[in-house]
Amino acid sequence: MISTDKAIALEDKYGAHNYHPLPVVLSKGEGVFVWDPEGNKYYDFLSAYSAVNQGHCHPKIVKALQDQAETLTLTSRAFYNSVLGEFEEYITRYFGFDRVLPMNTGAEGVETAIKICRKWGYEKKGIPENEAIIIVCEDNFHGRTTTVISFSNDPDAKKNFGPYTPGFQKIPYNDLEALSEALKNKHVVGFLVEPIQGEAGVVVPDQDYISRAKELCADHNVLFIADEIQTGIARTGSLLAVCGNCTCENSCERSSTYVKPDILILGKALSGGAYPVSAVLADDDIMNVIKPGQHGSTYGGNPLAAKVAIAALDVVNEEHLAQNARKLGKLFRSEMQKLVDESDLFLSVRGKGLLNAVIINDSPNSDTAWRFCVAMKENGLLAKPTHGNIIRFAPPLVMSESELMECVTIIKTTLTEFVK
Repeated sequence: MISTDKAIALEDKYGAHNYHPLPVVLSKGEGVFVWDPEGNKYYDFLSAYSAVNQGHCHPKIVKALQDQAETLTLTSRAFYNSVLGEFEEYITRYFGFDRVLPMNTGAEGVETAIKICRKWGYEKKGIPENEAIIIVCEDNFHGRTTTVISFSNDPDAKKNFGPYTPGFQKIPYNDLEALSEALKNKHVVGFLVEPIQGEAGVVVPDQDYISRAKELCADHNVLFIADEIQTGIARTGSLLAVCGNCTCENSCERSSTYVKPDILILGKALSGGAYPVSAVLADDDIMNVIKPGQHGSTYGGNPLAAKVAIAALDVVNEEHLAQNARKLGKLFRSEMQKLVDESDLFLSVRGKGLLNAVIINDSPNSDTAWRFCVAMKENGLLAKPTHGNIIRFAPPLVMSESELMECVTIIKTTLTEFVK
């Protein structure tokens, strides 16, 4: 097997330098653990940015992948295939929508939702052609395509990639007054929002923000588009972050706290990390604006992806991952709050379910959070900073309470060593 030093050297020499990885090489994964080529074992507290909610190499998902890979992998949408319809029925019932448009990556899902929303605006709402506006939030992260970075305010994502795509208006996140004011523009067709801003540092809005935002959109005949690529599939302690803290086993339509989006975007954990799968869900009056030839993907809806996604969603229900995330998330934040109270280095903790962040008491331009993550790596736990002084903690949802407490001990030990 290739060594850690060799693997890093090869990436540095032959790969584009568009990432800045932690200095660790991963060669094997199982459940909540990953190993490097030298056999060192680590707790994974990033979960591939919440793509591996079901744990690394979950046996049910892997078996679905293997079985279908030996049968039929790709037909393109030039033909029907024997699996896609099964997946479409399964996922629409699972989340409570009429229709689904399957894609591959999260960014493709966002682009798909934007196209559907604009087309609905022209054909159903009567907006003049090429004048549709979609409201977005500052500090958003919806991907890195040219269109998506056009409404980013992250200079690393945006600078020197123009000209940019028009048709978007940015407002502050968690600001209902700003949303209400922006909705006065009669050319607005949609509001695209993350229920919790993950990449921005796990920014959790006010408890009533999502429900009131949906009400404002409905009042103005504007589509409420929820990007649940990172927050969805049980990560925040509910099937979807827009569900609140429901306890239902499947579609959260049954919960009084459920805010049903007009368009729902899913990705990442939709495949349990085994294969790229994303999906856009909506009801008939919205989705039916898309006609043959107007949108698609060679790989979107392929049989392999469909079988993997069904298995991945089965695991979420069968293993009660939303409930586990809710319980362990409360425990984790409680334990981190103790460290906040005891240490000057940890400024605060925030999050929901098992999507959490600790804010380091230093400038976003400092390397303190990075050095702390490197120190945790040496003690057997992998996490990564975001926005300079914020460390995101998001382990696989299959983690047990005893494993979580072992990780808390690792963080405590690292903190003690770090501040000496």
